Amino acid sequence: MTTEPQTPPPCRACTDRPALDFEFSMAFQPIVDIRTRQIFACEALVRGTDGTGAAGILSQVNTDNRYQFDQSCRVKAVELAARQNIPCFVSINFLPNAVYQAATCIRATLEAAKRFNFPVERLIFEITENEEMVDKDHLKSIITEYKRQGFKTAIDDFGAGYSGLNLLAEFQPDIIKLDMALIRGIDKDAVKQAIVRGILGVCEALNIEVIAEGIETEAELAFLRELNIYLFQGYLFARPAFEQVPEVNWTVIADE
Repeated sequence: MTTEPQTPPPCRACTDRPALDFEFSMAFQPIVDIRTRQIFACEALVRGTDGTGAAGILSQVNTDNRYQFDQSCRVKAVELAARQNIPCFVSINFLPNAVYQAATCIRATLEAAKRFNFPVERLIFEITENEEMVDKDHLKSIITEYKRQGFKTAIDDFGAGYSGLNLLAEFQPDIIKLDMALIRGIDKDAVKQAIVRGILGVCEALNIEVIAEGIETEAELAFLRELNIYLFQGYLFARPAFEQVPEVNWTVIADE
């Protein structure tokens, strides 16, 4: 019998903080499953309230408001996903440096999921490999707690930094997202092909799903399909849409 996650009390480090002094919203970009021609997940991407890009918002994030911003991103993503009746997973980027105690800092997310009636088991939390690294034991404790709460976890931009395989030695997320720098032009780059094949072998052994992100050409898609990758994200399928789920271009996966 599955039990509903219990909302923990706030930790002392999470209380008595001022509200975030700027507003923002989200766009959604689909992650597609080409086996079923369905949307596997929608990634929530920070945007200005007028739909402008993330740079203007992220430039206002600093060490003093990092925690509030991280919490606000989670709540906003859940709220918009519920409003749009998104039926698939919703993927949210999180800042491990903004998490003090995983079991208590997840409080706002659980409360938002309950308030907006969005199932917690349809949430994915992504950490980017480019994120300034926190203590590995701390990061491992976050991943462990998130899995306990029923969330899926992912490492974003895998292959972009220097610690990817070392991270997998410490903990195993449910998903890795291959960095777009590895994907770009992979159909004609033997070095990238060898690297991706190696990563796929490790992920298969560890039972980790793989998403290829940043897909822009049919040639890239065709090559990666030959490697048995079936989860994709990129402009070839759909660009992010402000506060809604965009239409997916399924014609690029016509049966061969």
